[in-house]
Amino acid sequence: MSDAERIDKVLWALRIFKTRTDATDACKGGKVKIGGSNAKPSHLVKVGDVINVRKGSVTYTYRIKRALSQRVGARLVPDFAENLTPQSELDKLKAPVETFFVHRDRGLGRPTKKDRRVMDEAWEALDRNESAAPGNLTVIEDIPDDIAEKFGLTDDDLESL
Repeated sequence: MSDAERIDKVLWALRIFKTRTDATDACKGGKVKIGGSNAKPSHLVKVGDVINVRKGSVTYTYRIKRALSQRVGARLVPDFAENLTPQSELDKLKAPVETFFVHRDRGLGRPTKKDRRVMDEAWEALDRNESAAPGNLTVIEDIPDDIAEKFGLTDDDLESL
């Protein structure tokens, strides 16, 4: 390599992306920045440049230490680039996914359309109860046992609401 090499080739050679096409697509998608500005795939990278790459929710930061023209082994990557990614960004990889799951028995798969409607009706019933006057539990008590069971609710849970 001369003094500079294309950013897409560098990202691929440093094993930041699995294929050069992936690196090119990331550049075109605005996920790669050099010096704070978006980098086109043909942008030339020099020794000392700081590259920011956004993959998912994490933004990785690298400083180019040595020039390279071919893909290097994983063990040699630290010789060519220094990983400057702050710990706060790396912690995002370990963050729990905040989603809501309704209890479903193992092996049941996705809810059917009918199951989905039943679950939606139960949620609406719970929402109506929250907006009702305090002490008015008639809506909660009206939830059929089979629907409550699908939500993993017991009679004790319903009484405490």
